[in-house]
This record gives sequence, C-alpha cells and structure tokens, in this order.
Amino acid sequence: MKPFATLSSLLIACAAVASFAPALAATPAAPAKPDIAKGQELSTKVCAACHTADGSRGAPANPIISGQHPEYIVKQLAEFKAGKRANPVMQGMAAPLSEADMKNVAAFYAGVQPKPGFAKSKDTVALGEKIYRGGIAERNVPACSGCHGPTGSGIPSTYPRLRGQHGDYTEAQLKAFRDGGRKNSPIMTGVVAKMNDKELKAVSDYIAGMR
Repeated sequence: MKPFATLSSLLIACAAVASFAPALAATPAAPAKPDIAKGQELSTKVCAACHTADGSRGAPANPIISGQHPEYIVKQLAEFKAGKRANPVMQGMAAPLSEADMKNVAAFYAGVQPKPGFAKSKDTVALGEKIYRGGIAERNVPACSGCHGPTGSGIPSTYPRLRGQHGDYTEAQLKAFRDGGRKNSPIMTGVVAKMNDKELKAVSDYIAGMR
C-alpha cells in the first residue's frame, strides 16, 4: 500500500501545482526602473537647447525642470504628445518619445539639485505671499499652498514643484490657464479664473523667490 499512497500523493501535488500555474503566468513583471544614463543622453541631445543640459536656470520663458517630480514631467510630456497640452515646440519634441524615454529623462531631471531663484519686485512680494498662503477670500480663490505646499514642493504626479520657478514662465502659464490657452488642468483654470494680471504677476514673482 505504501507505493500506491506515495503515487497518489505525487499526483495530488502535481495537480495543485498545475492549478497555480495560470495565476503564476499571469503575474505581471515588475516595471523596469528608469535608466538615468539614457535620460541624461536624451537631455543632452534633445532638451538642452531650451532647458539647459541639467534643466536648471535657462531662459525665463522656459520652465526650470531640475528637481521636478518625475511623475509630473512624464504626465506633461505624455499630454504634449497626445495634444492635450498645446505647445508647437513641445508637441514636436514629445512626439517621437516612447514611454520609457519619458520616464528616463524625467528621472534624470528629477535627480538634479535645483538652484535657488529670486523675486524681482520688492513692491509685490507681500501681495504674492498673501495669495500663495491665504488665497483671495472675497473671490473664493484658494491658497496656492493648499496644493503646492507651504514651501512650494508640490505633490508628485498631481501638482508640480514651484519653488524657485522662473516668474515669467509661471505668470505666462497662469494667464494661459485663465484665458483658455492651456486646458490640461481644469483645477488650475478654476483657481485663476477670478485673478487679475497684477495678482498673477505678484504670486508668480513670489514663487520665484521661495526658498
């Protein structure tokens, strides 16, 4: 009886393994980690002309992307590629990028230590800080710090890091949200809908000087 019992046990064990095989085969592989070296290479060949080689303090019209959340960079590149965010230059640059390319270059920029910025106008710093930290209560404009954090650090994948960003760039984006030129964030469109040019400039300049 022992050989028979052993054979039966073996058959039961094989059946159990077979029942788990489909589940094991269906388990997705872990996503590949971004290749920072490839991201740096892409930055040098494609992005550096506008954003500098390390994404730091280039032309004020272009965003500083060093230290930016990689999830946010990937999101914006994907939306440029899909036409959800309109910008002829960036749409052309993003068009040939694969998802892996986007993740690689985003990881590279995210790992670069950003350099501090500065505000240009002492006359509007108080107004800019008031709006950033407290909003504009009488017009139901929420505080910027509610989403971007008290230090401008933002929230990965949802809200970008703002601290030290070029004031000119931030102001242009806020106006684009308000005036309909940028449509890839309904939340931001609603936030700035009731803000005037002076207020947009003041909060943008304050953000530029945040430390």
